[in-house]
Amino acid sequence: MSQRRRREAPMPASTAGLLRFFEDSLSGISINPVYLVVSTIIFIAVSLAIRFLFPVA
Repeated sequence: MSQRRRREAPMPASTAGLLRFFEDSLSGISINPVYLVVSTIIFIAVSLAIRFLFPVA
C-alpha cells in the first residue's frame, strides 16, 4: 500500500483552510436561478417582439 501511495498525487491541504472558496459568498445579492432564467427569456421575447412589430424604416 505504501508503494501505491507514493505514485498518487498528494492530497491538498484542506484542513489548513486553503480550500475554503465559498465561505464569503453570502455577502452579495442572491437571486434564485429560476427567476434569472425566466427574466432573461422574457427580456429576449420582448426584445424580439419590439424588433419585429416595430421595424425601423
